[in-house]
Amino acid sequence: MAYGLPGTSLNSARLVRVLANLAVADVVEAKQSLAERLGQWLDFTDAMALFSALNGNAPVTKTKASDSSVQGEFARVRTTLADSITMDGVLNPGRARIKLPTPAPNAPVESAADFSPYHRYYQAHQRDMNAAIGPLRANVRAVLASGSPALQRLAALDAVLEQALATRERNLLATLPLLLAKRFGHLYKAHQEVLGDRLDLDDPEMWMRPGGWLAMYCRDMQAVLLAELEVRLQPVAGLIEALLTRKNEV
Repeated sequence: MAYGLPGTSLNSARLVRVLANLAVADVVEAKQSLAERLGQWLDFTDAMALFSALNGNAPVTKTKASDSSVQGEFARVRTTLADSITMDGVLNPGRARIKLPTPAPNAPVESAADFSPYHRYYQAHQRDMNAAIGPLRANVRAVLASGSPALQRLAALDAVLEQALATRERNLLATLPLLLAKRFGHLYKAHQEVLGDRLDLDDPEMWMRPGGWLAMYCRDMQAVLLAELEVRLQPVAGLIEALLTRKNEV
């Protein structure tokens, strides 16, 4: 089963690979086991709730939704969020739910090179993911809670872990736009070094052209967003896999 604990680290293969390729994060091998790390992250109340879930005593709201309906909902949410990231209205022209910021015409170089709009853009996508994936995960848990005792325990366990690790997950994911700020700065500095003593000829309207430093950054940011989406969806995908595996065994 591919169920992964949310918020334990940023060590999702795709996300780590993307960040490492951008040279904004070091890949460090974990020296502690998952059980040891959980022991550090969970307080007494969380541990008691986890014990109850593992022993089948934690209540979970049931639903009449079916396994096929949550599979369809998962596919819809994933596609909608991925399309929102890739269809940015600039690199990929068209109607965008969240339009990629670009330098304003005739903007001074200093203001055009401000990272703030791109930080807000990334955070807007994070809010979108959070708003869509939270209810999806709850719906999938509710379907599991209507199944076998083993699935009911898994649903209860996931509910406890989501709540217990929510703050840690939020803090970890909040570091991603900060890491991207480093990439933004590196690319801009390299661009300035190429210009050398011709900085007065710099034109922000050229930055988003193919091969431009800002266009390159925006592609990188898109890759990180898609990798983050994968991380956020992993627990839901694991729950659905468990549901389908149990169904096939019956």
